[in-house]
Amino acid sequence: MKPIRRFVDLSIYLENDVLSDPPPLAPKITYQKHADTLPEFMAMLPGTKPEDYPEGEAAAAEWVTLTTHNGTHLDAPWHFHSTQDAKIGGSRPSITIDEVPLEWCFQPGVKLDFRHFPDGYVATATDVEAELKRIGHELQPLDIVVVNTRAGSRYGRPDYLGAGCGMGYAATMYLLERGVRLTGTDAWSWDAPFAYTAKKVAETGDKSLIWEGHKAGRDIGYCHLEKLHNLEALPAHGFTISCFPHKIRGASAGWTRAVAIFEA
Repeated sequence: MKPIRRFVDLSIYLENDVLSDPPPLAPKITYQKHADTLPEFMAMLPGTKPEDYPEGEAAAAEWVTLTTHNGTHLDAPWHFHSTQDAKIGGSRPSITIDEVPLEWCFQPGVKLDFRHFPDGYVATATDVEAELKRIGHELQPLDIVVVNTRAGSRYGRPDYLGAGCGMGYAATMYLLERGVRLTGTDAWSWDAPFAYTAKKVAETGDKSLIWEGHKAGRDIGYCHLEKLHNLEALPAHGFTISCFPHKIRGASAGWTRAVAIFEA
């Protein structure tokens, strides 16, 4: 009998008027209805008139203004720093999104449930180790590890950008040193929200706290997904994640329709 597959969508919508990024970075979608594109069609098909098209309709289309970090997307090592892999053979130029190995993007998934951590908390290696012990999973090379934070429940609401815990340098390195090369979060960023980091840096003077989870890529190159959705619907393991990024030459990130796949 053919296996039955079940799919769980892990991606947010790309849409206007829903808070998913700071306003200056927000996506903008302009919708064209079928009649709106008649001038374009008539220019491409000289000599045609509106009445030549069934019911005066050409084609629906959209114009979209984006950064590569809008919507659910996959960050490449190039986003984090100009070099990677300092601790595994020596620094080399970071790979861009079109250079990310495709095998990284289709692997068994593991979910860490960090919803109980307060906003701005920076998860540690001890936190990761304890959660893996709780769910009874031993990391395997290329496992895709996603982190369910409180931010997942706040998507589209005014406090979304400042919600959720972040993953610190040590927590990130704990994963990477065990062969993980792709991670993800339902928060706006893999690191703690900037407001919390700024306060800690001001209080301590410790500049190493700036983007510490991202900057782990200097030592071991990796990718991560941001603005995932629906992670609360996933078990701790027993599924595959597919998250192939759009192939944008030389880019720091690419949009993806991230999906969890369950085999019955």
